[in-house]
Formats: sequence, structure tokens, C-alpha cells
Amino acid sequence: MVSWRRFTGLAGLAAGALAAGTGAVVAAEKIAIGRIRLRPDPAAGEPLGEIRGEAMTVRADDGLPLHVELAGPPDAPVTLVFCHGYTLSLDVFHYQRAAFEHTARCVLWDQRSHGRSGRSDPDLVTIDQLGADLHEVLMAAAPGDAPVVLVGHSMGGMTVMALADQHPELFGGKVIGVVLISTSASTVDPVGWLPAPLRPAARRAMPSMMTGASRGRLAEVVERGRRSASDLAFLSTRRYGFGDPRVSPTLVDFLERVIRSTPIDVVADFYVALVGHDKRSALAILGKVPVLVMTGDRDRLVDPRLSAELAAQIPGAELVLIRGAGHAVILERPEEVNDAIAALASRALEARGDG
Repeated sequence: MVSWRRFTGLAGLAAGALAAGTGAVVAAEKIAIGRIRLRPDPAAGEPLGEIRGEAMTVRADDGLPLHVELAGPPDAPVTLVFCHGYTLSLDVFHYQRAAFEHTARCVLWDQRSHGRSGRSDPDLVTIDQLGADLHEVLMAAAPGDAPVVLVGHSMGGMTVMALADQHPELFGGKVIGVVLISTSASTVDPVGWLPAPLRPAARRAMPSMMTGASRGRLAEVVERGRRSASDLAFLSTRRYGFGDPRVSPTLVDFLERVIRSTPIDVVADFYVALVGHDKRSALAILGKVPVLVMTGDRDRLVDPRLSAELAAQIPGAELVLIRGAGHAVILERPEEVNDAIAALASRALEARGDG
């Protein structure tokens, strides 16, 4: 039998080894990040998150204030409505706003509980509610018969599908085209990025883990951890947000800040909504207008295979695969994304007879 003294000594050695190992990992992370930040960074001077448009508040059908920003000429030939993804904000469309604000009317908005919009009742956090929110934004920020192209990234694409499900009459009328980026028509596997043997247990544990981490004192601990784990957050954002490991550190920092600004209870509530998402019944409605489905082939959050399936299920949809890009393709490869959006908008206007 091992004596208590010997046991505690061994435990102390193990703890010391663990601490030393952890310290070595942290030190290695700091060195790696330091080297990354020494590389030339073309986005270093970008005013990411600093550009503001003409602000307006739109009331959702439950009275929640939704923050909307407008840019570009009101009499532009087309209005582009941008819908952002999970844990993000309208600011992630920085490069799209800059590219189109002189040639199109741009409508950008923060989804409920995200960015500058109001905090939602958790019971109303559903993809269907987001579709209803988009309808209110569309009616208020793009009134009249001005043609609209909807652009949805990740959860924003699901929002567009929910709108189609609820208001099919808009598609082929007011809505003349749709761009769906890094998204899926049904449940995305939330642990698909883990090694295969770990996924079944993680799927079972994730809902209770998310709920527990978002409430009470544990939520405070989680939030403090999110604020303090800057190096780890940088590396994980770079890995799961982007495809190219040489991506601009400025872009990684920006995306990480946007994600971190979303409270943990919001992260948990919307996680549940995403897991239950299924809008495959709306895809035929989308096919009434030109549709572009776009994804990066290194998307680790929404498998590119799901985007290919989505495009195949929408009549006439075009699939664009951007080589080397990850989930945040709108930031990582903005020129290619913007060119594709512009081409889709031109095609939609021509199909309508306005081209």
C-alpha cells in the first residue's frame, strides 16, 4: 500500500509536471502568436468595426428593438440586405459595405440579442423568429417596390430561409435574388470539428453544458475565462474561423472581439435554436429567384458538403467554392465574395428586366 506521504508526494510531482507542461504550452503559444504578429499584415490599417451608417431602429413583432444601419444611395438600382451569423454582428460585413455602398443601397442589421439590438426573451430565440425579424427589417428599411437581394452568412442564411418559409410571396416579387454563404438548410453538427471518437459523447453533453455555463455563478466564471484567454481565443478563432493559417492577425483579433462581445447566455440560447434548425421545405421557394450558394472549402464549422447539398436542393442555384477559405470567408476573401455577390445581383436584375 502506498503511504499517504508518498501518495501526496507523487500527486505533488504530477501536479508540478502538469503545471510545467501547461506553462510550456502557454509559452509556446505566446511565441507562436508573437511570430504571427510580426508578419506583414495588409489589414492592419482597416477600421474594422468603426464604420457606422445611418442608424435606425426597427421594432420586431414582439416589440424588441433591432439595430439597423443604412448606407448607399436610396435610389440605387438594387438594395442589398445583409444578415450576419451566430455570435457575430453587422460589423463583419465591413468589406461588403465598403464595396457596395456607392453602387447599391446597403441594409445591415444586428440579429436579436447580437450587436446593438435588444436582448430577446429566451423563449423567442428561434430561427423562425429571426425570419420574422428579417421581414420587419425588410419592410421598414427597404420600403416600396425597390428590388432586394438578400445576403445571409451562416445563421443569417438560415434567417433568409425562414423568411422564405413564412413569406413565399416576396420571392420573385420584392426579393429578386439570394446569396447564401457558409450555411445549411438543416441542423449543423455542433461537434463536427472534434475527432470522430469524441463526437457521440460531446453531442449528448453539449446541451446541458451550454445551459449550465450560461446561468448563475458559472456564467460569471465562463465570462471571466473568455475575457482572460486571449492567446487561446486567438488561436482557436484563427483555426475555426479561417482557412488560411497565414490570415491577417488583425482580422483574427477583430472576429474574436466580435464573438467575445456576445454574452454566454446568448451563445447558449442560440445554440439550441441552431441544433433544431430545418428549413429544407423552403428551398423550392428560394428557387423562384437566382440563388448563389458560397462556401470556403476549409470551413470547419459548416461542412462544405452541406453547402453543396443546399445548392443541389435549390432549383437553378449556383455553387461557388472558394479554395483555401474558412467559415469567415466574408472577411478572409472579400474580393471573391464581393465579385460573386455583384454577379448575382446583375443576373437577378437582368432576369427581372432591369439589367
